[in-house]
Amino acid sequence: MKAFMDADFLLQTETAKRLFHETAKELPVIDFHNHLSPKEIAEDMRYENIAQVWLGGDHYKWRAMRANGIPERLITGDGEPYEKFEAWADTIENAIGNPLYHWTHLELQRYFGVQTVLKKETAKEIWEACNAKLQEPSFSARGLLKQQRAEVLCTTDDPADDLRYHKALKEEGFDILTLPSFRPEKALGIEKEDFAAYLEKLSGVSGVSIGNTADLLSALCKRLAFFKETGARVSDHSIEGRFFEKTTEAEVDAILRKRLSGGTVTEEECAKFSGYLLTELGKEYARQGFVMQLHIGALRNNSERFFRKLGPDTGFDSMNDFPYAAQLSALLNAMDEEDLLPRTILYGLNGRDYDMLSSMAGNFQGNEEGIRGKVQAGTAWWFMDQKSGMEKQMKSLMSIGLFSTFIGMLTDSRSFLSFPRHEYFRRILCNLVGELVENGEYPEDRKSLERLIRGICYDNAKAYFSL
Repeated sequence: MKAFMDADFLLQTETAKRLFHETAKELPVIDFHNHLSPKEIAEDMRYENIAQVWLGGDHYKWRAMRANGIPERLITGDGEPYEKFEAWADTIENAIGNPLYHWTHLELQRYFGVQTVLKKETAKEIWEACNAKLQEPSFSARGLLKQQRAEVLCTTDDPADDLRYHKALKEEGFDILTLPSFRPEKALGIEKEDFAAYLEKLSGVSGVSIGNTADLLSALCKRLAFFKETGARVSDHSIEGRFFEKTTEAEVDAILRKRLSGGTVTEEECAKFSGYLLTELGKEYARQGFVMQLHIGALRNNSERFFRKLGPDTGFDSMNDFPYAAQLSALLNAMDEEDLLPRTILYGLNGRDYDMLSSMAGNFQGNEEGIRGKVQAGTAWWFMDQKSGMEKQMKSLMSIGLFSTFIGMLTDSRSFLSFPRHEYFRRILCNLVGELVENGEYPEDRKSLERLIRGICYDNAKAYFSL
């Protein structure tokens, strides 16, 4: 029987062990999509206790705690920090097979040197050990990032943001490159109640009076230029339902005027509006050298009761199951027809879509710039961000695409303790490749294997994002 999460955790073959320990383990981290707070990085936030840094804002953990019957007072409520931590310890003891179990113990080991298994009986001991470490200078927000060899971070930011903290970090010369990402979700959400109010805000920061589609695109492009000046090179879009219908600018203008005059828009009109804006923004991303990320398939805010109580991003989202291959093809083609398809990453939240996404990416790889893997079938995301999900996504890409061009892992996290997820991914990757070698399905060519692992863990992303 193997020891619990020892040095060879998840590494089943000698080839896998060699690839991880000799190549993957010490590579720097390029985390090209996360939800970290740039304010906390700029101010180098210190944390009072492990509950604050570990449980605050982490809706992955909140979902598990609710499933374990923990009252909301000890999840998002006003419970005492130690009570919340003890409730989490009780929950994690019951989380066999869940990636949270592995992530939790990787974080305890890598940041705090704690080898003790977390459960209710050990909660007090681990609480005290972690809190003592948090008093050390190297356990500030920046210190935690440096401990895990973070080299580049791309946060997620609204076009109306002033990016003051990114600018401050840039002026300071902070040695972890911290870049904003352009996420114009609110400008495309024509069906949302706050849409008109958001356009007023966007108008104010851009200096563009928004009365039609051209005005809206002008305002967004002005903000994109501002983001680029601050170092941004990535955009991000959440696609959660019907998102593309072929249309014209005149038709989209009419839809926008209807909405701004207080009218209700149909599902088809929303798809025309979002599809047109996604297409035109994508062309601008291509002109400006931005990468376009499409996160597809979340079904958000399922519990209206808790949405009213706690708001969004609090653990009540799940995966959707709508078919979207034809819409995605039409969107990518609308940009590609003018040879203005940007480098694009396609993330699917439902594992059933991996083969479709791997094959879809292959339709639009042609380019004269020599970009390897111009359209990426992105890494396993959110609910699929676990051992079987990662293996499924990588095996799909191996079988249908060109695995050596894959740009690898990201955290998609709000937690400064989440970076051992890169190690988790690297172990799974090395084990998968090692298995192919030891099964005689790929030669034991050490230089080629080292190049493959380095590429997926680090080099490919560095080239893809022009870092």
